[in-house]
Amino acid sequence: MFQNVVNALMAHADHLQHICLQTSDKHYTMNSTVMLDPPFSEHMPRLHTLNVYHSLEDILLNAVAKKEGVTWSIHRPSIVLGFSPWSYTNLIGSLAMYATICKHEGLPFQFLGNKKSWERFVDAADANLIASQEVWACLDQNGKNQVFNVANGDVISVKRLWKVVADEFGLEVPTPYYGKTITTLEEVMSEKDEVWDEIVRIHDLHTTKLSEVGCWWYVDSVLNATSSSVLNLNKSKELGFTSFRNTEVAIIHWIHELRRKRFIP
Repeated sequence: MFQNVVNALMAHADHLQHICLQTSDKHYTMNSTVMLDPPFSEHMPRLHTLNVYHSLEDILLNAVAKKEGVTWSIHRPSIVLGFSPWSYTNLIGSLAMYATICKHEGLPFQFLGNKKSWERFVDAADANLIASQEVWACLDQNGKNQVFNVANGDVISVKRLWKVVADEFGLEVPTPYYGKTITTLEEVMSEKDEVWDEIVRIHDLHTTKLSEVGCWWYVDSVLNATSSSVLNLNKSKELGFTSFRNTEVAIIHWIHELRRKRFIP
């Protein structure tokens, strides 16, 4: 699909000047057990494994090498915080819907993951910050023809992230249960379609189906990862992009945005 887009651009966009490709910090990993050693830097060699982001980068670099005057930039964000109800990696939206259901049913905001994940540190990237870096790379000579990590510039524990979300909904966070068999969020949410429909009706929300907007498999992957995942941001800072975000503030901002647009009460 990306190859077709690039082919069309190269053939028909006579005034094309720059292409931004946004991938992910998954460039540095295959799964939670096979990864490079964090913090991840842009100069690190690729893992010897199939990775869709490697393929996308190769498509871009091969194309621009044949088109004189077209520059490029590649952006590798960590966990993205933003408003994206129908995306496949919608962490904040999914957690907000889970919290909404917990509040509706009078339940605590139970963590459904493993102990290592609960205690690990991660970084995140506000969607507006990612966009700012991409605009900067298009316009600033220092940003052209470069690969950049992008994250807010701080780190947060999963434990703290959970508390920030819970506080926004007035929910208690019980001590996590780390049994041999942990119920996944995907399993819990598979039985909540009618509950969500009732919440939408009672609060006159934007009409959505839980199965369409909740990315439970993705949240489960975050909640069951065992290694810290942190990006090294020195390269972009040294070349002039020094913007940052407060991750806790960003989480709250996007929950408020979901409320403002009537996706949650």
